[in-house]
Amino acid sequence: MAATGRKHLVKDFNHFITCYLCRGYLIKPTTVTECLHTFCKSCIVQHFEESNDCPKCGIQVHETNPLEMLRLDNTLEEIIFKLVPGLREKEEQQELEFWRKNQPKENGQVENLMCQRLGLPDVGGDGDGGGGDGDDGEGGGDEDYHRSDPQIAICLDCLRNTGQSGENTVTDLMKRFIRCSSRVTVGTIKKFLSLKLKLPSSYELDVLCNGEIMGRDHTLEFIYMTRWRLHGENTYPMVLEYRPRIDFG
Repeated sequence: MAATGRKHLVKDFNHFITCYLCRGYLIKPTTVTECLHTFCKSCIVQHFEESNDCPKCGIQVHETNPLEMLRLDNTLEEIIFKLVPGLREKEEQQELEFWRKNQPKENGQVENLMCQRLGLPDVGGDGDGGGGDGDDGEGGGDEDYHRSDPQIAICLDCLRNTGQSGENTVTDLMKRFIRCSSRVTVGTIKKFLSLKLKLPSSYELDVLCNGEIMGRDHTLEFIYMTRWRLHGENTYPMVLEYRPRIDFG
């Protein structure tokens, strides 16, 4: 016998998918990690320009920089787009129109990125960022996925005076400060360092935070929340140190 449960309407879920600040559907839902309340990204960023407290519960998010306590919720965004027909297309079109009106005519870089995101041809045609025109559709999608991740800034410092034979091989990076997805793992950071320092594939590195060796599968967000933020002066950006691997066996 078929179930006779009532059919749910979108309005039944409005309490979970609308923003406390603007009362509209959550656009780029962004969660405050201290209290887990979620708002539109633009709404909460604008709110934090005037206050360091959560607008819903009043808890102090951060003493000086509450923006560092925000995390995008891509899963919730996909759920909302599936629940509300036409919302994704409407927002993408409004975003494109915004950039068309506000981007200076002599520099179409941002508009080109928006066009790639929507599957449209570039407005410029310089081809500076596209290695192959035929791959723009797939490459643009991958790039946008990572740009939508929560971002974190880190400083990569070379740890010296360890007495290891590989110290002459492991040197300082020309550019120590990078910004990347908070979901990047230590294993990826090691590959990045090996590539930049031109190390052989068999060469092993240790990556440390506050003097503790980090596991290969640790994400930057995990390290920031459990090692960096709760230790020391809580400065920003987070500092990770690297050195030749020490064999304790």
